Amino acid sequence: MTEQATVSAHHPDGSATVLRDDGVLVDVPAAAVAEGGWRVLRPGQRVALLRDGSGAVRGLLRPV
Repeated sequence: MTEQATVSAHHPDGSATVLRDDGVLVDVPAAAVAEGGWRVLRPGQRVALLRDGSGAVRGLLRPV
């Protein structure tokens, strides 16, 4: 399951905070950012969240 979002902040530890299109802020762990192959994220950049069966974010991908 994927959701569209906009990067709010990319943190020094590699994690990120994104704003989903429905207005909810979501913290994304560094492992999920790395899964998408990102080295740097810019505020305002569009991304897609990939969630696992439990609802945890497991990937931050390029938007489709």
